[in-house]
Amino acid sequence: MDYQVRAARITDIDRLVALCAEATSKAAGDAPLVAPDLLRQLVYLPQASVLVAESRRTVIGVAVLALRPSVRAGGFVGTVDLLASDPEHDVDAVVDVLIEEVLRSAKNKGCTTVEVARPTDPAERARWERRGFGDGGPLLSRPVAAGRAAARTS
Repeated sequence: MDYQVRAARITDIDRLVALCAEATSKAAGDAPLVAPDLLRQLVYLPQASVLVAESRRTVIGVAVLALRPSVRAGGFVGTVDLLASDPEHDVDAVVDVLIEEVLRSAKNKGCTTVEVARPTDPAERARWERRGFGDGGPLLSRPVAAGRAAARTS
């Protein structure tokens, strides 16, 4: 079956949140679900690409590519922040077309590198390796409080 990939629209947000709910709850344990307001903002920002895969006019997959400038990389670095698919469809095929479009979008936006958090699932890791991704070291992260919460903790 052929899947169409396109840029997300504001009218897709509710469906994207529903698609992502299962994926984020599995991957992050008790982490909060995807924030609809943030997705709405990302649809319009040039520093991100929110892509959807469709089958028969139904959204069945989503990918979010966030961009950041990097002096070390010599340009922008794209981070695949979210990748989810409807389990009732061919997940491998849907994810493959989304990854292909994410890479094309990253190239068009001037990215020199695209990164993704190292998957724990061997099948998912093999999917990324087939697309040329390799070990680039573990990503380190640190939560940063926003607004007043940051002032209270200092």
